[in-house]
Order: sequence, then structure tokens, then C-alpha cells
Amino acid sequence: MRFALLGAGVGTLTLFSLHGQGGVRSGLPLPALVAIAAVTGVAAWYARRSWWPLAVVGAVAYAWLVLWPPLLVATYFAGRSLRGRGHLAAYVGGSGVAIGLSVAVGQVHGGTYAIVTGAFGNTLVMALAMIGLPLALGLWTRARREVLAAARERAERLEHEQVMRAEQARAQERARIAREMHDVVAHRVSLIVLHAGALEVRAADEETARAAALIGGIGREALTNLRDVLGVLRSPPSPGQAGDLDRLRPPPTLDDLDRLLDQSRALGIAVTRHDEGEIRPVETTVERTAYRVVQEALTNVHKHAGDVGTDVRLRYGPDALEVEVRNDAPGAAREELPGAGWGLVGLRERVELLGGTLRTSAEDGGGFLVRARIPG
Repeated sequence: MRFALLGAGVGTLTLFSLHGQGGVRSGLPLPALVAIAAVTGVAAWYARRSWWPLAVVGAVAYAWLVLWPPLLVATYFAGRSLRGRGHLAAYVGGSGVAIGLSVAVGQVHGGTYAIVTGAFGNTLVMALAMIGLPLALGLWTRARREVLAAARERAERLEHEQVMRAEQARAQERARIAREMHDVVAHRVSLIVLHAGALEVRAADEETARAAALIGGIGREALTNLRDVLGVLRSPPSPGQAGDLDRLRPPPTLDDLDRLLDQSRALGIAVTRHDEGEIRPVETTVERTAYRVVQEALTNVHKHAGDVGTDVRLRYGPDALEVEVRNDAPGAAREELPGAGWGLVGLRERVELLGGTLRTSAEDGGGFLVRARIPG
């Protein structure tokens, strides 16, 4: 579009110049003037592909008719496009030849042509206007464009390096966390499994053996889950390695909820499950989050309340799944198990990521309530 406008502008200026408005008036008939203006306009429009035709038309038109618009525009494109001093010197020399020919042609025509082209001062001014100024403007435009391109490339390179450094720092931190988890957590859980196995073998009664077997099973499951997590931490997945995650144990969903409740019952907690509403399939992420809500709530019951009655309620609504875990008040003061205190915080973040809400509150009778509403 802009080159079409450029062509129209050059053609119009050419026609005005040939009529003596801003140039030397030509004695050619009007159809010839219109044809010359059309040729210069087309050459200017074609400059989007190559500016050499415009330069040739400009040199011929100036030498013949002292026609300045096409030569001026061609010189600007020369400054923008030519590389190397040799090419620039060749173009300036060619333009100088065109100006010299205009002097000779002016002497032949006589009159206004001779006055405009024959005087040294006029020739010098025309040379500066037709060659010097547009060439300098073209060179400045090209230099500015190159500086901006270099600055943009440097900014992109710095951004890429910053991203790479951040990725490297994340990878190092993931590797450090994986080492700590392996050296501390995995080692301690392995000891628990080993001692539970020894207790199961040496147990004097069947109830103790069953409890030891349950502890060993939970410990082995924890080791399996920990090994999966360590694998993800040490080898962060990339788009081409999506299949590696498929080999990991899938995260638990509501189908695994009964097994979780049975483990709590085996530890002495009277857990009762209630399903309300029309049971329907929900998204996998919703099921996983609901499972984690129940898991964290039961873990807190083990830590803070002990063997108390607990109700787990799943309520299926038309647009959301509500999970509610309510436990009775503990019968007596007991020593609480150590904890970091981040369980419910992380659980709330997990629920809110899905657009849900998590509320926790103490009951009047001394119990505790965990309620989550998860859209889906």
C-alpha cells in the first residue's frame, strides 16, 4: 500500500514539475507529459522489488528534462540498500554523469534549461538536493534500522540466556531436593519397612502381626510413590518425553478411596463413608483433589485426635463435588505427632487452582470439620 502511495506521489510531482510548478516547464504535449509521469510512478511503485528501474528512469529524466522527483527518491533507496563504499561511489558517479549530461542538454535546449543547468551554483545546489541530502537520509535510515535490529537481537539473546540460567538453577534445586529426599526421607521410610517386617515375623500374637504387616505395606507404598517423585524431580519431563510419565504409577482417584479408608480403619479409626446425590463421573483432576482432601483430613485425625469416629461424606451436585470430613472430639489429651503445618495450606492451594474452596473449622463439641467444594 505504501509503495502504491509512493508511486502516485512521484507521478503527481513529476507532472507538476513538467508543467513548471516546482521544476522546468517542458514544451512536450500533454499526452507525452502524462506518459512520462506514469512511467516514473510505475518505477517508484516497483521499487518495493527493485529500485534500479527508478534510478535509470530518474537519471534519464533528469538529463533530458531536469526532472528531479524520480532521481531524488532513487537516491534515497540507494542510501538504504547499497553496501560498501565502492557501490555508493559508483552510484554517486553515475548520478554525477546524469547531472553533467543535463548541463550539455541544457545548452542545446537553451532558454530556461540553460539557465537552470548551466550556472555552477544551480548545478551545485541541484546536486546536493538530488544526491547529497537523500543519500544521507537513506544511509541514516539504514544505520538506524541496523542498530535497532542489533539491539533487538541482543535483547532476545539476553532473554534466552536468562531463561537458560533460570532453567539451570531450577534443575540444580530439583536435584538437591531429590538428593535430600533420597538420603533422609527414603532412608527413614526404608528403616520403618524393615522394622515392621521384623516385627511381623517375631510378633507374639496375630493382631500385632497384622498391624506390622499394615505398617510395612503402607511404607512400601510410600517408597514407591517417593521413587516416582524422585524420578520426576531428577528428570523434568519435556514435550518429547511425555511417555516417561505414563510409566509412573498413576495418582490415586476416588476409586482408591475405599483402600485409604480401610487403612485408617486398620489403625483403629472408625471411618464411615457416605455418598449423597446422584453419583456421576467427574474429571480426573477433581477426583484426585477430592482424594487428597480426604487423605490430608484423615492424616490430621491420626495426628491430633487419635482413634475417634470420623465421617467422610461425598456430595455430588449438578456442577460441583463437595467433600466433607468430620471427626469427633478426642477422648483424652494425647501426644501429637510432629508435622510441618503446611498440609492444609497446600491442600487449599490445590483446591483453589481448580476454582474451588476449602473451609476448616473446629466443632462445638470438640471435633473438627474439613469441607471442600470442587467445581466439576
